[in-house]
Amino acid sequence: MTTPLQKWVKDLTDLMTPDKVYWMNGSDKEAKQLAKEAETTMVNGVPVLTKLSDKEFPNSYWHRSNPNDVARTEHLTYVCTPQREEAGFNNIWMDPSQAKEKMNGLFKGCMKGRTMYVIPFVMGNPKSDYAKNCVQVTDSLYVALSMRIMTRVGDVAVERIGNSDDFFKGYHSIGEVNPDRRFIMHFPHENSVMSFGSGYGGNALLGKKCYSLRIASYLGRKEGWLAEHMIIIGVQAPDGKTTYFLGAFPSACGKTNLALLDPVLKGYKVWTLGDDIAWINVGPDGQLYAINPEAGFFGVAPGTGVKTNPVMVETLKSDKFFPTLYTNTAVDNDNNSPWWEGLTDEKPENLTDWHGAKYDETSGKPAAHPNSRFTVSAKCCPTMSPEYENPLGVPISGIIFGGRRKSTIPLVYECENWDHGVFTASIIGSETTAAQSGAAGVVRRDPMAMLPFCGYNMGDYFKHWLTFKNRAKKLPKVFMVNWFRKDEDGKFMWPGFRDNSRVLKWMIDRIEGKVEGEKKELGLFPKIEELDLSGLEIAKETVEKLLSVSKEEWQKEIPMIEEFYSKFGDKIPKELKEQLDGLKKKFA
Repeated sequence: MTTPLQKWVKDLTDLMTPDKVYWMNGSDKEAKQLAKEAETTMVNGVPVLTKLSDKEFPNSYWHRSNPNDVARTEHLTYVCTPQREEAGFNNIWMDPSQAKEKMNGLFKGCMKGRTMYVIPFVMGNPKSDYAKNCVQVTDSLYVALSMRIMTRVGDVAVERIGNSDDFFKGYHSIGEVNPDRRFIMHFPHENSVMSFGSGYGGNALLGKKCYSLRIASYLGRKEGWLAEHMIIIGVQAPDGKTTYFLGAFPSACGKTNLALLDPVLKGYKVWTLGDDIAWINVGPDGQLYAINPEAGFFGVAPGTGVKTNPVMVETLKSDKFFPTLYTNTAVDNDNNSPWWEGLTDEKPENLTDWHGAKYDETSGKPAAHPNSRFTVSAKCCPTMSPEYENPLGVPISGIIFGGRRKSTIPLVYECENWDHGVFTASIIGSETTAAQSGAAGVVRRDPMAMLPFCGYNMGDYFKHWLTFKNRAKKLPKVFMVNWFRKDEDGKFMWPGFRDNSRVLKWMIDRIEGKVEGEKKELGLFPKIEELDLSGLEIAKETVEKLLSVSKEEWQKEIPMIEEFYSKFGDKIPKELKEQLDGLKKKFA
């Protein structure tokens, strides 16, 4: 008997006409075979993968993407719901029938002369009730191997799907890697995504942003849970007790560094559970529980080094999983290993840049692309939590929201209640980075760090968040942070990185009721004596500035919030309107 999965693959084979169809089983033997094939498979005259030395970075391969294909293409990413309003202003909408016609036209015969890789995978521990079954087809070896790292690929997914038609369907082809023929179409009502013309991670690894956030956020609203762009960490105190946090930060706001933090405070340890995505459910005891649906890290390389993120460097040097991929980094030719700005203090003299040419120091350009990436298994991480595979997930006591702001937002404060927390998260502003195509350094609103990833109208998304005060018996505390505040000379006032553990300690003390804080206009702030600043050379007046609230700055900020809210029309929940009115009164 033909299963719905087999029929779907057969239909796609007829449409895309590959020379060969290969079903991935997820084995180590298969991974080594595919990596070997990738070394001799050429795309636009460049091998898909180039083997690097195992001496410092075991199992490492270098991938160069097309220079026109180096970041998420948000302007070519669509959400195709039956009604435009359901997608909201936060998404580019296209009618589903029109989108399918366009994509089927691109897909027709697109794999002629190529192999179709069928990738069955599970997002989350296959033993978890919260896990989801998925399948993606692709003609990219790079994507196939990346999906092996990032998800749980293989026969376990096929077994879970069985004779059911209830699985995510991912359609992908790199096509000609032509920006004029590049589209990523999401169909939330049908649990599917069609992507053509890009081989870049967020556009092509459909289990990542496309499914785990855009489609899953839609499913979460329908089924009563949340799919969020969040890290999951456990902070273990000297007494052995572990407190679990979620954290939402736009790109280049220190998210990965916090997920793999090596605390500067003695006796504290951070356990990693996830660096990017969290699925949050109400557990049997009425508390919020989170799982990481992914199985690996797809991290930004530049800035990752022994000083900034020693745990990630150790992760990249582990030999516990095959392979580890480096995308658009430079290569140090003297030892045939990956290199990027920030990995070492000294720049190697003999570099190949991310274009594959000899690096010219006088060019003034970085050797690695600013959005160059590493793809590495979570199994390689030395601080991966023992609870990582817990089918229930971990109980969440605190949610941290943050952004990159030079001013306005203090170092840390606690929100007054759930409604205030949702409001605070809904107005996050952050400076854009190289992870988004377009200009960098522009401040834009990015609610919950989900603006590019929410698969439906964000006004309805805010309403969904607010419902959890009635769904959960015990809600986590909500905190806002900004590690990036600058002084009058443009210098960062807070050291960040490992010293962020000082802020986490204050949060734990608040959760446990050990400190009372100080009430200000935005929420509950630490008293200076409540922050553990031992061993840190920082002036008291600098800490006071970090925790200060400027009436003048907020009087400028509020009209920008009103303008942002106006884009949602009548979709903004009354609770958030009331929070905004209260904020205006405080700064009148």
